[in-house]
Amino acid sequence: MSNRLTFIEQVEAIILENLANEQFGVSELANTMHMSRSNLLRKIKKQTQLSASQFIRQIRLKQAMALLKEGSSTVSEISYQVGFGSISYFIKCFREHYGHPPGEVGKGSVEVETENIKPNYLKIYRWPIIAGTSIVLLIFTYFIFNKTDAVQKLGVKKSIAVLPFKNESADSTNLYFVNGLMESALNNLQKIEDLRVISRTSVEKYRKTDKGIPEIAEELNVNYLVEGSGQRVGDQVLLNVQLIEASSDTPIWVEQYNQEVLDVFALQNDVAKKIADAIEAVVTPAELEQIEKKPTENLVAYDYYLQALNYSRTNEGLEKAIPLFEKAVQQDEQFALAYANLAKSYYYLDIFQKQKRYTDLINNYADKALLYDSKNDVSLISKALYYMHTEEYRLALPHLEKALEYNPNSADVVQLLSRLYSTYIPNTEKYLTNALKGAQLDVAANDSLGQSFIYLDLSNALAQSGFTEEAMKYVNKSLDYDPNNLYVPHLKAFIQYAVDENLERLKTTLEKEFEKDSTRLDILQDIGKLYYIEEDYQGAFTYYQKFVEARKRFNWNIYPHEDIKIGLVYQKMGFKEEANEFFEGYSEYLESDKSIYKGASMAVKYGYEGKVDLGMEQLKLFALQDNYQYWILLFLEKDPLIKFMKSHPEYKTTVQKIKDRFWKNQAKLRTSLEEKGLI
Repeated sequence: MSNRLTFIEQVEAIILENLANEQFGVSELANTMHMSRSNLLRKIKKQTQLSASQFIRQIRLKQAMALLKEGSSTVSEISYQVGFGSISYFIKCFREHYGHPPGEVGKGSVEVETENIKPNYLKIYRWPIIAGTSIVLLIFTYFIFNKTDAVQKLGVKKSIAVLPFKNESADSTNLYFVNGLMESALNNLQKIEDLRVISRTSVEKYRKTDKGIPEIAEELNVNYLVEGSGQRVGDQVLLNVQLIEASSDTPIWVEQYNQEVLDVFALQNDVAKKIADAIEAVVTPAELEQIEKKPTENLVAYDYYLQALNYSRTNEGLEKAIPLFEKAVQQDEQFALAYANLAKSYYYLDIFQKQKRYTDLINNYADKALLYDSKNDVSLISKALYYMHTEEYRLALPHLEKALEYNPNSADVVQLLSRLYSTYIPNTEKYLTNALKGAQLDVAANDSLGQSFIYLDLSNALAQSGFTEEAMKYVNKSLDYDPNNLYVPHLKAFIQYAVDENLERLKTTLEKEFEKDSTRLDILQDIGKLYYIEEDYQGAFTYYQKFVEARKRFNWNIYPHEDIKIGLVYQKMGFKEEANEFFEGYSEYLESDKSIYKGASMAVKYGYEGKVDLGMEQLKLFALQDNYQYWILLFLEKDPLIKFMKSHPEYKTTVQKIKDRFWKNQAKLRTSLEEKGLI
């Protein structure tokens, strides 16, 4: 028997040799194998049915499982040992691959299958949202979007990306300082509304790349790139910067700086202004004022600040960054950016904690940031995060909108706005607008999995606004990037229903998906709802009963807007006491509901109580609302509790008003998005 390794065995051996290197990806693998990237992708796909990035991730996860079984390291330690820079991303990937979190290895099997569902993903309290309920919060954990066809339609005359600067210092510890120069150049350019500036998360993947300028520009959908290299020698800063026109791969502006560190802010400002001049971007006096504003007069404080920025947004990275931000504010007690980043750091440390630990710290640091610089986008973001932390979502909005005025290219702001408008303050127009803006600003993903979720989010936003054809295109692209994305078939089934309104096919598709993964409580309650719509209460009870049991077991207050439907099903099945409990729970939900769906939700309540006139009054109030989800049109008249009001003389005209208002608003939205170059 030959001892020669097969192709896949060679690939696996190379991945294992580079296991701890989180930067070792498809391009690095192709170089090591002495193959072109396209040949490598094709060969791995043919032999494993996986994309190259999926195969690399699978090897990492298998090694993680082996290390976990040994029991000598923590989950956090192992995540870095196998090349995951983010612990939360490692846990997510591990859970999806093995069906349970890494912390359960060695503790026996997971007690019940529904342990695999994160309550955060299910916390959508709106009526009657049918599909895509767990997509948006999942997207938010990525903080990345990929280029879309919608983005490609945008004129890119003044679009630019600042590539990671190269550290030419003999001392590698100076990398943070060179990164800071790049970050500052990027931030200054982002303040210019006449430019479209790609976010740092999108360009970071090109730090160690052999791709040429035209290829990078095409991937980022820009036609200008900034390259830089620098070093710090004692008190001197040496910096080389060039602006390259992508179409010709030709530098159109080049500058060499040799200045004292004391002049670093003047250097950064000069770079931004000269690049803007070279592109002929319009810079308003207000924008120029923002660009020329010094973050601090204390260079020691600024040095600590730059060191802190160099750490990633993992728990381990944040815990290293926080003491450095604290040293920065000790040096300069009026350093707004350092206070703002302290607030952000504590917010992300707390984000997945059931019991919040840092509420007061987040608030105090955000307030100090605003006190010392109320016109800084990061200061405003930090206060918005505090309000999101305390679930006062409407109070977060004005801070984010004001932040966008000072930094119209802030991917962080549009991502947060997209999250708010999709989930907590539902507004389909603003959700879609911000989702598309985010895609333009943050167009590159780290791997095919990230790209799949980007397309999924855009599809979800488009579907909610009734752009069915576009939604189907993007959901298919999502599937192309990751055929194993569990959330795609769920959303795609509802988009297909929007096309053909074939309820039986929708139900059958969801039942098959639930057979593949019986931990999906979102699909479970959707199937129960479809049987409810058909008035097959026995079928609905079968699924709702499982859903209710799981919800009780974990004490999760998820889908409270469904309690009225569940109550009716239990009532029809003869469980009157339980039905009353569900009705009471739904009534409690209505007391705190301030969404645009309140009138429709109240109409259902009165339908349950047999109060037709009161139900119609509420339905008429809902008919005055705007920017509700397309699913309303598809399922409203099919709801047994709404159908109960059909005998009312104003029923038909009211329902028609709801439909007409939706399509009138949708036409306006399409025109608005086209004028803004978003679709």
